[in-house]
Amino acid sequence: MTAIQREKMDYDVVIVGAGPSGLSAAIKLKQLDPDLSVVVLEKGSEVGAHILSGAVLDPSGLDALLPDWRNMGAPIKTPVKEDNFYILGPAGKIRIPNWPMPPLMNNHGNYIVSMANVCRWMAGVAEGLGVEIFPGMACSELVYEGNTVVGVVAGEFGRDPETREPGPGYEPGMELRGKYVFLSEGVRGSLAKQVIEKYQLSKGHCPQKFGLGMKEIWEIDPAKHREGTVTHTMGWPLGGNAGGGSFIYHLENNQVYVGFVVHLNYKNPHLYPYMEFQRFKHHPMVAELLKGGKRVAYGARAISEGGWQSIPKMVAPGVALLGCTAGLVNVPRIKGNHNAMLSGIAAAEAANAAIKAGRAGDELAAYESDVRSGAIAKDLKKVRNVKPLWSRFGLIASLIGGGLDMWLNTFGLTAFGTLRHKKSDAASTGLAKDHKPINYPKPDGKLSFDRLTNVAFSFTNHDEGQPAHLVLKDPSVPIGVNLPQYAEPAQRYCPAGVYEVIAEEGKTPRFQINFQNCVHCKTCDIKDPSQNITWTTPMGGGGPNYPNM
Repeated sequence: MTAIQREKMDYDVVIVGAGPSGLSAAIKLKQLDPDLSVVVLEKGSEVGAHILSGAVLDPSGLDALLPDWRNMGAPIKTPVKEDNFYILGPAGKIRIPNWPMPPLMNNHGNYIVSMANVCRWMAGVAEGLGVEIFPGMACSELVYEGNTVVGVVAGEFGRDPETREPGPGYEPGMELRGKYVFLSEGVRGSLAKQVIEKYQLSKGHCPQKFGLGMKEIWEIDPAKHREGTVTHTMGWPLGGNAGGGSFIYHLENNQVYVGFVVHLNYKNPHLYPYMEFQRFKHHPMVAELLKGGKRVAYGARAISEGGWQSIPKMVAPGVALLGCTAGLVNVPRIKGNHNAMLSGIAAAEAANAAIKAGRAGDELAAYESDVRSGAIAKDLKKVRNVKPLWSRFGLIASLIGGGLDMWLNTFGLTAFGTLRHKKSDAASTGLAKDHKPINYPKPDGKLSFDRLTNVAFSFTNHDEGQPAHLVLKDPSVPIGVNLPQYAEPAQRYCPAGVYEVIAEEGKTPRFQINFQNCVHCKTCDIKDPSQNITWTTPMGGGGPNYPNM
């Protein structure tokens, strides 16, 4: 086949992903040197379309980037007024008082926000500084010169859905080249995954751990709405089946964010994370809050949960990993946006200094050093043992042991040193024969909903004339291996109903991929026990279109 010819555009820095880390990097670069050429490429139809986060925002990252943000029209209007923690049983709850909580768990001074809207606002700030932002531009591959990343291919359209070769309406896209490339793709980024593997960036670090976060926006009865209230729960309905918990955040306009996180290291392949979320809403405390309200949006995404031990090396020749791409989430605090912003600032400072010194395409060692010794390290080191304790010993041990360790870390001490993560989440999946199936109640259509109904509220769309972006390494594995050994868990772990096993009488079961439903959560790429599914970028503009997640 003839080599594809593409136009080339050169920049000082190419940034993949218009999330908080990528936009922070773009803004900081222009603050440092207005003459730098900076481009941000976003696969969503608009900035914010693919942004889903809780979110209670610790403003420390934004304070460092834009100290005057409070006077700049930022969509950050709802300070946290009340913090609640509960352990749930099937019909009751136990309140965990705030006073024994380590100081870092206090939400005083934080804000309930839509990170999608915060990113839209940040994009406006960046463009005002001269940053070029191109939404609808999925980055499908990296460009190398020798062993150095020198750019990305973006905006490719028109490959044949069957052969994956260029079709009659093929558009080759462009090579956008930079002295440095920043990957801020979010969790389990497709390009970052390639970089981590090629340069062995995870060598010497623990495997990354993940959770699946699902979220709905509800409009509720004004009489029940308490703007600024933050509630977190643990326990029921997950019990011993999986780690995880919920969040309920009261923002403005009588809306609440209702979210549920399931740690993806669960063993029972019969577990159905989406249905655990739906069941959670029938707890009396939650049902009473939502009764008479209506669900107005739904979405899901994976969350990096490995913390300090699992952060890979973040730089390779010409490229750096930012934010959730590197796994900078503070799991006990359920916060990562502040660290994402701080990482963007640090990467920008390192790149600017390198470019001023006449360098290009080398490793930004100063960025790596900043993350591992500065504010991000201080934030993540304090909580590094909470997730390993939970994985090994369960919820109660994590609350007691993790709480003790966080308190000791406040004074520079630790009870456990640094505990390590063991298996990947995929390898944690047990055999179906060793676990009991779980009987889930049927959704009632009022508080709980079936997956496809809810996916409609993510406003997801993909052009059906493109190749499926969910690629099987071996098409025989789902039916030949995963079905007999693991009851093919893709049917259940996907929160969007992408994967089905179709069993027709007298015929061999077949595996069906409804890629049009995909909300880009990346769970399949993470949890498939055979590691047979690779998530790649669909054509630009495809996927969810989140309003104010």
